Amino acid sequence: MAITTDMIKELRERTGAGILESKKALEESGGNIEKAIDYLRERGLAKAAKKAGREVSQGVITSYIHSNYQYGSLVEINCETDFVARTPQFQELARDVAMQVVASNPRWVRREDVPEEEVQREREVLAERARQERKPETIIPRIVEGGLNKFYAETVLYEQPYIKEPSKAIGQLVQEAIAQLGENIVIRRFTRYELGG
Repeated sequence: MAITTDMIKELRERTGAGILESKKALEESGGNIEKAIDYLRERGLAKAAKKAGREVSQGVITSYIHSNYQYGSLVEINCETDFVARTPQFQELARDVAMQVVASNPRWVRREDVPEEEVQREREVLAERARQERKPETIIPRIVEGGLNKFYAETVLYEQPYIKEPSKAIGQLVQEAIAQLGENIVIRRFTRYELGG
């Protein structure tokens, strides 16, 4: 199938990819726009994984105040260059993360930030609950792991469902931004404020 400029234009508008990347994706997918989008996402996420080790010393600190003026947050998000930090896409990501912090009240940024004693206490509570419900000892470890994953999804920012698109976790949102902007991006820290809290 011949790749037309209209197809390339549509793919670029939907993904933000460059002209050559869009053309190559369309050629690889036989002109199918949806398959081309999947192709670009896969390539972008693979590139994002390669960038994960790069130093991030630039970025922004942004805030979000909820419309009722009862909740707010400050979030620091880092990237590699001040050029990317000033882009509208990066600014939007920072604002979305600040809004996420207000809405979902995470306690930690990443799973590895959760203190080991918190994880152990959660394991014990989940195991004891399963025993009280008379679950077989053989399936308790699976119940505990499932419960821990739910605990992380509720308390860890990177694991929380994105409030604007719940099928996507915040960590996935960051990976997509890395793929789109071409730099490593890290949510460094956050603080959430609640009136009277």
